[in-house]
Amino acid sequence: MADNSGDFMRSMGIATSGLRAQAGRMRVISENIANADSTAQTPGGDPYRRKVPTFSSALDRALDAKVVELGRVRPDMSSFRIKYEPSNPAADASGNVKYPNVNSLVEMTDMRDAQRSYEANLNIISATRRMIQRTLDILKS
Repeated sequence: MADNSGDFMRSMGIATSGLRAQAGRMRVISENIANADSTAQTPGGDPYRRKVPTFSSALDRALDAKVVELGRVRPDMSSFRIKYEPSNPAADASGNVKYPNVNSLVEMTDMRDAQRSYEANLNIISATRRMIQRTLDILKS
């Protein structure tokens, strides 16, 4: 039983780390979506720059297992979108306005992927809990 309980805890710990990492990813994506149409505070200035979450693996010594963590959130250095809007307060001397390098379709696709990964980790936790309950039921009888 001791080995099984360790396996159950390891499984739950790994899945929980996945939940945290995907929740962090969804926060970054949400920020990108929220700022998709923002402009600079000053004429000709740079607007919001899309952020890209990364993941890293770490050793959880208590679980004796590798877990996933939200890594560094790095800026996407692709070009800003430029629109000619001379009446916009954020326009430069030529009348061009820079908009964030955020593509809402890409963000929504990434969000869907993050949600599916989150749900998969949640399913692992639920299945592990059911196995623990069945084990306890067997031990009681």
